[in-house]
Amino acid sequence: MDIALEKFGRQDFDDYFRLVSNPEVMAMITERAIPADEARRDYEKLLAENALHPELGHFRVLNAHDRSFLGMGKLAVETAEADQAELGYILAPEYWGKGVASRIAGLLVARAERQPKLRSLFAVIDPANIPSRKILINNGFVSKEFKNFDGLPGEVLERTW
Repeated sequence: MDIALEKFGRQDFDDYFRLVSNPEVMAMITERAIPADEARRDYEKLLAENALHPELGHFRVLNAHDRSFLGMGKLAVETAEADQAELGYILAPEYWGKGVASRIAGLLVARAERQPKLRSLFAVIDPANIPSRKILINNGFVSKEFKNFDGLPGEVLERTW
């Protein structure tokens, strides 16, 4: 399956909410589904982050052939001048175990490497999420540290160039 990345826009909240409101999808991220009011606030922040940089931000992951929504990917930066971005991805459960997340990670890494200001990527995963860890390691990430994020366990992995 060929994959396309397209920045989230104001009209795409329903796709975002379909992911973050799913307890199965969020089990390794927040350990809970996100309710609508919180998701709307988070989505406003996502849109603001998307305005920081034309090539970086939060992306809808689409099947390039039929434009069906598969999930989301991110190369999030805190400022337009940032030299580091956070890589992440979330897939709808029907696409788990099909190599889609590996392709998303590869596309995001390639996009990041084309940005002249970026020098590194980091990703935060639940230490129990062995498939995501494997995807990141296969894309050149190395384990940096383990720490808590808002009371949840996390492993930080990093990739530099």
